[in-house]
Amino acid sequence: MALALSALAATAQAEPSYPGLVLEHMRASQDIVGLSLIVGLVMFSVVTALLHLRETRKWTKQDAAYTLELNNLRASLDRALVFLAAEPQIIVAWGGPGNEAEIEGDLSLVTDQPIARRILGFGSWLSPDSAQLLDACVEKLRTRGEAFHFIVDSLAGRTLELDGRAVSGRAIMRIRDVSGDRLEATRLRERLLRAFSELDALHALLDSTSYPVWLRDRGEKLTWVNAAYVHAVEAKDAPDALLRGTELLERTTRDQSIEARRGGTIWRARAAAVAAGQRRLLDIVEVPVSMGSAGLATDVSQIEAMRTDMERQSNAHAATLDQLSTAVAIFDRRKRLVFHNSAYRQLWSLPPAFLEENPSDSEILDRLRAGRLLPEQADFRAWKDGLLSAYQALETNEQVWYLPDGRTLRVVINPNPQGGVTYLFDDVTERFHLESRFNALMRVQSETLDTLKEGVAVFGTDGRLNFFNPAFAQLLQLDAVALQDKPHIDRLGTLCTIFGPDDPAFGEIRSVVTGLGDQRRVYQGRISCRDGAVLDLAAQPLPDGATLLTFTDTTASVNVERALTERNKALMDAERLRNDFVHHVSYELRSPLTNIIGFIELLSDPATGPLNEKQRQYAGYVTTSSSALLAIIDNILDLASIDADALELNPEKIDIRETIGLAAQGVQDRLAESSIHLKIEASNDIGTFVADGQRIRQILFNLLSNAIGFSEPGQTIVLSASRRGEAIILKVSDQGRGIPPDVIDDVFKRFKTDSLGSRHRGVGLGLSIVRALVELHGGFVEIDSAPERGTVVSCIFPDRLKS
Repeated sequence: MALALSALAATAQAEPSYPGLVLEHMRASQDIVGLSLIVGLVMFSVVTALLHLRETRKWTKQDAAYTLELNNLRASLDRALVFLAAEPQIIVAWGGPGNEAEIEGDLSLVTDQPIARRILGFGSWLSPDSAQLLDACVEKLRTRGEAFHFIVDSLAGRTLELDGRAVSGRAIMRIRDVSGDRLEATRLRERLLRAFSELDALHALLDSTSYPVWLRDRGEKLTWVNAAYVHAVEAKDAPDALLRGTELLERTTRDQSIEARRGGTIWRARAAAVAAGQRRLLDIVEVPVSMGSAGLATDVSQIEAMRTDMERQSNAHAATLDQLSTAVAIFDRRKRLVFHNSAYRQLWSLPPAFLEENPSDSEILDRLRAGRLLPEQADFRAWKDGLLSAYQALETNEQVWYLPDGRTLRVVINPNPQGGVTYLFDDVTERFHLESRFNALMRVQSETLDTLKEGVAVFGTDGRLNFFNPAFAQLLQLDAVALQDKPHIDRLGTLCTIFGPDDPAFGEIRSVVTGLGDQRRVYQGRISCRDGAVLDLAAQPLPDGATLLTFTDTTASVNVERALTERNKALMDAERLRNDFVHHVSYELRSPLTNIIGFIELLSDPATGPLNEKQRQYAGYVTTSSSALLAIIDNILDLASIDADALELNPEKIDIRETIGLAAQGVQDRLAESSIHLKIEASNDIGTFVADGQRIRQILFNLLSNAIGFSEPGQTIVLSASRRGEAIILKVSDQGRGIPPDVIDDVFKRFKTDSLGSRHRGVGLGLSIVRALVELHGGFVEIDSAPERGTVVSCIFPDRLKS
C-alpha cells in the first residue's frame, strides 16, 4: 500500500498542468481517500490477527498450567487418601456447606456402628471428664480457632491422639490410634516437649534471680548466661556476652576451677571479682557435667560486712556487759562457760584461771557449794538438777537466792535460742532492805491517813478511785464498801448525795482528774453541801499522772468567819457613821468658830474702838483658845478625809531649808512664851524634793508643838534635815522627859494622850496626823525615846512621790 501511494504521488507530479487541472485533482483526492480506507482496514485485520494469535498462545499456556495443577492436586489427593488409609484415623472437618461436620476415616476406632454422626457424641466413646474436655476444646476451635492436642483413653480401651487445628478457614480434628510403639513415641515426644518446657522455665527462673549463672562447653567457652551474669559483666544482652566471651571471674580463679573439675569434683571457693563496676566478694560453685560445666556465684559482700559488723558488735556488747554491775554468765549447749563479765568474777570470787578453762555449769555449782556461796538446800542434788533443767526449758526462769553470808540475789535463767542458757545475777540486798523500809513507811502512812480528819482520795490516770481514807467516805457520806470497787469519778458524782454532778466544783474536779496533761492544774475551791456543811476542796495533780483530792470540813470556821464578817461590817458601818458625824460636827463648829475669831480680831483692831487692858487680855485669851480649837477641828477634818481616802496631796518641788524655816517661824511665839531654844540643822546644799509643801509644814508644826509641850524652860529643840541615799529625813529632837516603853506604842493612837508629868495638854491627834501624812507621802515615822533622855521623832520621805 505504501508503494501504491508513492506511485500515485509521482504520477501526479509528472503530469503537466493544463486547464482541467482542478477537476483532475479532485478525482485524484477521492481515489486517495478510498485507497487509505482500504489500507486502514487491512492494517486493522492484521493487528487483530496478531492479538488473536498472542491470546491463543497465552490461553494454551494457562490451560497447560491448570492441567498440570489439576494433575498435581489429583496426585496430592491420591497421596492424602493413601496417607489417610495408611493408618487407622478419623478426620472431622467443620466449615463446609451448611456448616455440617464432614467425617472421613476408619469409624471402628471409636464405634462399632458404621454411623459417622455417632462420632460427634463424644460421651458415647469417652469418659465423662474426657468428653467434657474435648467438647470444650472443639467449641474453642470452631469459634476462636484455638488448636489443641492431647491423648485420651476411649471406653473401648484404645489410646487415642486428638489433634485439632484451623486449616484454610475450616476446623479440622484428627483422631488417631497411638497404641503400641506409636504410643511410646508419642509419650517420648511429650517428655521431650516437657523437658524443653522445663528447661525454658529453669532458664526463666535463673534469669529472675540475682545470682550470676553460666554454662560452659568442654572447651571452657560460655554457652549460656542469665540476666544477672549479663548485668554483672555490663554487657548489652546475653548474646553479646556470649559473642564476646566476657568473663566474670578472674583468670586465676578460673584456672583453679578448671584444675578442680578435671578431677571430677565440684569446685567451691570464695573469690573477689568485679561485678557491675564494683569489687565484690563471691561464693562460687562450678559443677562438672557431661556437656561441660555449670557455675553459680553468690554475692556475699554484704553478708561478710554483716559478719564483720556482728563480730564488732559482739565485742562491743562483751565490753558493755563487762562494765555492768549485773553478773552475766553464758553457757553453751554443752553446759560449758563461754562468756562471763568481771561482775561475775567479783560476785563469786572465782579465780580467773579456773574460769578460763571453760568449766561446766555443774563444776561451778559444786565449787560454789564448797565455798558456802549457794543457798542452803536439804537436797542439793535435786536442787542442782532442777537448776540444770533450764537447758531444756523454753521459758525464762526467775529465782531469788538467799545466801548464807546475808546477801540476796535475784537470778534470771534465760534459755538461749541456739542452745545453752544465760545467767543474770543481781545483788538486790539493798533493794530488799529499801523495799522493806518502804513497806513499813507505807503502812505508817496508811495508818496516818486513816486517822486524819481530812478526807484524802487518790484517782488514777484512768479516772478511777485508787485510794481513800475513812474520813473521805464520812465527809462525802459515801458507802465505804461501794468505794472498794474503785468507781470512776463520774460514778462517784452519782453516789454522792451532799452535792450533785452538776455542781461547778465537781466539774472542776472531773476536769482535773480526767483532763489531758496540759489541762490538769492545781485547783482549790469550796463546796456548800445540801445539808449545810461546807467543805474546802484541793485537787493536786501528781507526777505519775494520778490526782490527789483532799476535803476539809470547814463548817465551824465558816460559821465563825460569817459571824466575824457580819460584826466587822457592823463595826465598819459604825466607824463610817462616826466619821461622818465627826466630819459634820467639825464642819458645823468650824464656821461659827471662824466667825468668833474674826470678830475678836475686829474688836482688837484700834480702828474699832479702844479697849482697856482687861478687855485686851480677855480678847487675847479668846483668840488663843479659838485658834487652838480651830487647829483641833482642822486635824479632825484631816483625819476624817484620810480615813475616807479623800485627802489629796498637791505635790510640788519644795526647798527643804525654806520649808523648815517657815515651820520654825510658826512656833516662835510659843518658843518665846516657854523660854525654849530652837536649833535648825540643815546644810545649805540640801536641795529640794517633791512633796506637798503645806502638809510638810503641818507635819513639822505638829512635831515642834509636841516637842515644846514636853520640854522644860531653857531646854533646846533641834530641827534637822538630811539625806540618806534617795530618802529625805526630817528629824525633831527634844530634851524632855522622854516616853516610857509601855507608852511609846500608843503615841500614834487617836485621842490617846498622856502628859507624863509635863504641862502639855492636848487631844492626842498631833502625832496621828503626822504619821498619816507621812505615810500618805509614801514614807514612815520612827521614834527613839527613853525616860529622862528626851525624844527623837524622824520622818523619812522618798525623794519623789510614788504615783
